[in-house]
Amino acid sequence: MAKNLLIVESPAKAKTINKYLGKDFQVLASYGHVRDLLPKEGAVDTEHNFAMKYEVIERNEKHVDAIAKAAKAADDIYLATDLDREGEAISWHISEILKERGLVDGKKLHRVVFSEITPRAIKAAVATPRNLSHDMVDAQQARRALDYLVGFNLSPVLWRKVQRGLSAGRVQSPALRMIVEREEEIEAFVAREYWTVEAQLKHAEGDFSARLTKLHGKKFEQFDLTNEADAMAARAALKEAAHGQLTVSDVGSKERKRRPAPPFTTSTLQQEAARKLGFGTTRTMKIAQGLYEGVSLGSEGNVGLITYMRTDSTALSGEAVDELRQLIARDFGSKAVPDHAQVYRTKSKNAQEAHEAIRPTSAMRTPREVAPFLNDDQRKLYELIWKRTVACQMIHATLNTVSVDFDLKHVKGGDAAFRATGTTVVDPGFLAVYEEGRDQKSAEDDDEGRRLPRLSKGEQVPLRDILADQHFTEPPPRYSEASLVKALEEYGIGRPSTYASIIQVLQNREYVLLDNRRFRPTDVGRAVSKFLTQHFTQYVDYDFTARLEDELDAVSRGEEAWVPLMRRFWEPFKQQVEEKTESVDRSEATGARELGTDPKSGKPISVRLGRYGPYAQIGDKDTDEKLQFASLRPGQSMHTITLDEALELFKLPRKLGHAENGDEVSVGIGRFGPFVKQGSTYASLKAEDDPYTVELPRALQIVQEKLELLANRVIKDFGNGVQVLNGRYGPYITDGDKNARIPKDQEPKELTETQCLELLAAAPVKKGRFGKKSAATKAPAAKKAAAKKTATKKVLAKKTAVKKTATKKAAKKAAAKKAGA
Repeated sequence: MAKNLLIVESPAKAKTINKYLGKDFQVLASYGHVRDLLPKEGAVDTEHNFAMKYEVIERNEKHVDAIAKAAKAADDIYLATDLDREGEAISWHISEILKERGLVDGKKLHRVVFSEITPRAIKAAVATPRNLSHDMVDAQQARRALDYLVGFNLSPVLWRKVQRGLSAGRVQSPALRMIVEREEEIEAFVAREYWTVEAQLKHAEGDFSARLTKLHGKKFEQFDLTNEADAMAARAALKEAAHGQLTVSDVGSKERKRRPAPPFTTSTLQQEAARKLGFGTTRTMKIAQGLYEGVSLGSEGNVGLITYMRTDSTALSGEAVDELRQLIARDFGSKAVPDHAQVYRTKSKNAQEAHEAIRPTSAMRTPREVAPFLNDDQRKLYELIWKRTVACQMIHATLNTVSVDFDLKHVKGGDAAFRATGTTVVDPGFLAVYEEGRDQKSAEDDDEGRRLPRLSKGEQVPLRDILADQHFTEPPPRYSEASLVKALEEYGIGRPSTYASIIQVLQNREYVLLDNRRFRPTDVGRAVSKFLTQHFTQYVDYDFTARLEDELDAVSRGEEAWVPLMRRFWEPFKQQVEEKTESVDRSEATGARELGTDPKSGKPISVRLGRYGPYAQIGDKDTDEKLQFASLRPGQSMHTITLDEALELFKLPRKLGHAENGDEVSVGIGRFGPFVKQGSTYASLKAEDDPYTVELPRALQIVQEKLELLANRVIKDFGNGVQVLNGRYGPYITDGDKNARIPKDQEPKELTETQCLELLAAAPVKKGRFGKKSAATKAPAAKKAAAKKTATKKVLAKKTAVKKTATKKAAKKAAAKKAGA
């Protein structure tokens, strides 16, 4: 039995490390977090210094038991979870569980950390263990307690005031506010017209263009020409003054140097992977986790290919820099190696310089060498990390920017000038390996790569034409995953380990949607953000959230105690929750809007947010007995819909005519979407059918398809409510309350009543949308279930009795036959 137990977070990491430490060590995985707060109110005791009540996470109980069993037999226990605050907390939770079970008496608990999974790093970490950092654990506990208190206290307010099933998060809510505010900026944006003027010039070495920089004796600004008449007048005056040519008045040349980007941090990796590879933040982190934990490289076995992927440090170890400089000299020549190593300083206040940037564990493992062992996603991400790391230690790029000015005298209204620019690469330096991506291109980017012919002062260049082009200013772009991560980092909201989960939570809750890889808030997301911004302003304020993150960082450094921090947050927050629960009106909270008056009835038309999404309403619930409702169409928003668009919605249900049997056929929209109704038959419209334009023949076809489906739906009916049916996803068994799957090797037509009852009895009970049933509905349901159970037992007993009788008869028959013989 191994004398030492080493505990890591993931099984893949355990497998890689196990071969490095030999038979004296047993390496086990905790499979992530081992304990969490009890999922009920009171798990954080605000009356007693925020004491926290934990329980072992159910899915990880077997892994915890395996660790406990191994700990009992081990002499020394090494806690080797991740090196960040979250990893420290997992180590602490494991140590607490082992203490509670009395498994650490007389044994040493060691905390070991490493930023790469290589034999050298693992052995060095085990040789130099440290104690658990209770400051880091306190910071993580405070973070978890804050998230719990915000979620448990703010979410019920959203349920009452906005919509059931909603939830609010301490860090997600400011991120949602960013997306919503950007959407409001876009909606409020008013485009402005402007015109640019460009000279098209001819030259033996190649044609080129020059843009207008001076007009009417002064610098030409963006909004100097704002209509076609003025633009065309300026163009005509310039052409007339040019007489078919422009004269070079000045030639300027400027050499500039560009430094390589620093090595990757978590946020810059997520940004670049989004820009260059089209990877979402969650996908990027999942691939990076696999590269960090280890990939099988054939005869080498499992090897960790990159350093730890949750970091805000841009530092590189001395060994890594030495290896990079050797590789650069080998593959790109000694001229590509700078005289001194490039040193990068981290901007983040809490960056732990002991941690490294994300880099290959060995730069000598080139992307080409490891590519055969990686899947496509791993190959792309490893190559991105490798190139960025190598480039960061190469010499700067040298660029030459040439600008040529053309003065134009005697123009009607005053002198004018044009300028042509181009940039050429003198020495590519690091650009030979890698260039950082950008979210938006600048004028400088447009100039790069554009070559100008050799021109000298006084030279006359033939003019082909002068063009005037119309443009309109554009609204700010919606956030992409890359630009949102960048904004979160700039505001100081969240930390490297949380960016991916922030984005994932917003999407899972359907507060935002990805539209052409850009975030667009849903109506529910906007209602939540508006409610929180108006009534809990401080808690979605960017500066407040960033200051709280800084305070948590101070706790992790041992500069601040966590309980006073919690108290400063909790007391005003609790008071505000109580006050807003009483005072806020629901209509105002959901962002309801009155659009105008219905021309037919004279009643008000408004849009509101309901249980199943946004809808339009005719009438006022306080004065009208009967109200009319209509769901909004896909793509419509209650925040931008107009009165005319809302009136269109009330054209449903539409009467289309009659079927051959005289049944009226109509089309409408219900809770489950658009449908056709013929007599008492309802049939859902297909995705390509529009309820506002669909005609009678198509509607009859949809109903016919539904009737045919129903006719073939019943495979078997036992007459007691139990049926074998054809469903949307294939055959299944039902008794009206429960559904059961049919085993793959079983033919649906051949199922007996007994088999169906047995499969139904074993099937899981369907849960409602919001979990447990209320006490009022529980009792009848329980009675019904008990009655059904009894009925099932009776039928099974009856069948068993019949079976036994048949068996006895068969036995008697066989005995008689034997005697006769």
